[in-house]
Amino acid sequence: MDVTAQHAAQLPVIDDRWEPRSYPRAELRRGILEGRIAGPEVSHPMDNVRRNARLLVEGDPDKQFGMTGLAGAMSADQVLQIVGRACGFNPHPEWRSGPVPVDPDLVLDACGAVGDALAGVVRTGGSVILATGHPTGLAHLYIEVGRQLRARGVKTIQPFEAVPWKEPGRHHRWEIRYLEGVAMLTDGTSMRHTHSGEPMARMLSEQRPDLVFADHGFAGGAIEFGVPTVSIADVNDPALLVAKAQGRTDTVVVMDDNVRPEDYWPCFQAIAARLP
Repeated sequence: MDVTAQHAAQLPVIDDRWEPRSYPRAELRRGILEGRIAGPEVSHPMDNVRRNARLLVEGDPDKQFGMTGLAGAMSADQVLQIVGRACGFNPHPEWRSGPVPVDPDLVLDACGAVGDALAGVVRTGGSVILATGHPTGLAHLYIEVGRQLRARGVKTIQPFEAVPWKEPGRHHRWEIRYLEGVAMLTDGTSMRHTHSGEPMARMLSEQRPDLVFADHGFAGGAIEFGVPTVSIADVNDPALLVAKAQGRTDTVVVMDDNVRPEDYWPCFQAIAARLP
């Protein structure tokens, strides 16, 4: 079985909550809490959040998400303040471990802003790249958003598809493959989680869209190349938020980015509600 078809077969079936319709905000908020997308405790505790903020400012390549100009731009405490504002918590200096909360209302607001940005592309009849470095957790969200965009005349472009390349020290080749219009990185065996900006750099060398909706290095790579980008970041991945603080990108949805794929339906509804 082709690696794309194999990945599609592993994704769960979604239900009618993924059909666009009007939902009360309270119901969407409840869905986000039930899916543990946000709430009083998400997957990554404070010690992990602090560690990754420190690694980012120290220049760890894995934490840069394909962007330059982040390392050393601010202190780890300043990065943590930015994360706190995006999530709705105050990072007290003595808070070193334990659960990290994310305000579900901030998630819904940010998803609405993603929808507004995508609505602009709908109105101009433009093009979008959809891409994810979390090929399981976020797959349905991007797939279903793409379906709505195409129904409204937006082109979800697929540059650099199935063109292999090899990196030093790797025995396998990388390829970008598209699952229902959503770019993912594969090593030929499975779709892979990635922080690298290299896949997006290769995609943009072939074709540039009007907007990118992505996460991880796919989003960072687009920001680095100056392409308008709306993105998703987990609470322990601050690179995209630092880029936003630098004025290099606008909307970043901060939430748990790897819960059950079917549970992101409230985010989908909040985005779809803004599409004309």
